[in-house]
Amino acid sequence: MKKNKTFFETCFWAGDSAENPFKAIDAFFAFAKLDYYKQILSEVVIYCYKPKVYKDDNPSDVFILYSVLKSFLRVCYCLQKKSKKRKVRASLRSETVFHLSSLTKEEYNNPFMVFQKAFELKSLEEFEMFLYQVLELSLSPYSIDSDSDLMTPYIYLIKMLDAAELLRERGVEKI
Repeated sequence: MKKNKTFFETCFWAGDSAENPFKAIDAFFAFAKLDYYKQILSEVVIYCYKPKVYKDDNPSDVFILYSVLKSFLRVCYCLQKKSKKRKVRASLRSETVFHLSSLTKEEYNNPFMVFQKAFELKSLEEFEMFLYQVLELSLSPYSIDSDSDLMTPYIYLIKMLDAAELLRERGVEKI
């Protein structure tokens, strides 16, 4: 039986194709810092509700953001499957640092839990559709009155960004 391999599509923005999810996370955070991703994602979601176009002077930035975050979602999907085979190294920092992130104490101690919860709630396709919809709406000159839930996937995407940063900082080892 052939294994289904998830392609992260990092070659569009990182310059090479990372097949290992941990190397893809390194490339993701080498491309930009955590604060940048959180800020841009928040701005994009806010612009969904404004009658203005986000980055109207250079909308290609939004396409690059879409490519990077779509790759990131695929990496997160892959990581939730690897949680049974790997564990995160213990934190070298004090436990009080976790209040700076969107994670609970349990999620801070086991960042893989974030990916599991996120993909139990929404499928990879639903997260990718959220990303597409948010970027489309932020580039529209009209404000929306959407029935779709944009906040739940947004919150989980922020949590996944924090969890991925923790994985990168602490490192991961096989069980």
